Amino acid sequence: MKDQVKDAVEILTKALKDDEGLYYSYQSNIAMAFKDEYARNKIKYMNKDIIHKVSNQAAKNFLDLWIKF
Repeated sequence: MKDQVKDAVEILTKALKDDEGLYYSYQSNIAMAFKDEYARNKIKYMNKDIIHKVSNQAAKNFLDLWIKF
């Protein structure tokens, strides 16, 4: 399994380097995951700890969306 994951990551990395559209798609999805999580947070002015928490939740949201497909 470890080798399969390594191979998959290498394939995805190459695809992201070679395909501008794919790269932009990932970039957009990661950015929107952060934006969506930021919008859900009720605190107007965030300190670095809150931004860290929101960023981690956004990353989790992105990965959860990714593994749905």
